Amino acid sequence: MKFLADGMLGKLTRWLRMIGCDVKYFNDLNDEELINISIREDRILLTRDIELFRRAMSKGAAAFFVEGLDEVEKLAEIGKHFNLNLEIKVENSRCPKCNARIRPVSKDDVEERIPPATFRLYDDFWECPNCGQIYWQGSHWRRINHTLLEARKKMEALKKNEAND
Repeated sequence: MKFLADGMLGKLTRWLRMIGCDVKYFNDLNDEELINISIREDRILLTRDIELFRRAMSKGAAAFFVEGLDEVEKLAEIGKHFNLNLEIKVENSRCPKCNARIRPVSKDDVEERIPPATFRLYDDFWECPNCGQIYWQGSHWRRINHTLLEARKKMEALKKNEAND
């Protein structure tokens, strides 16, 4: 599944890429350009702009109006609607910065590019082949997993509410 996020959804874009979604993001294109990319590349346009959503739908583009107020709510509603697995499986993850698939890299290959303490504390590293960013499951990993856990809980609650309606 491929997405296109508008300029209001930069943080969400990073989260979706981490869980493995192919998400293009632009914060400098007008509505017509976004709609054209969505149609041409068969991407689902994610937006918080109701007018853009309506125009995209009227022109035959696939679009989803994102209502959530924070990243947990946004992830939960998108996860529910598109049946996404809101977990990070590193073998499927994409670079949050540029959208390329990240790949494992040996510890020795990154030694000169990471802080010495990181080199001492961690053994598993991944690299973006496009932008060169290095990733590891550092202290931030707990916060990332907590956010995704909260989003999964919220998604399940949304599913239950829908089933009860």
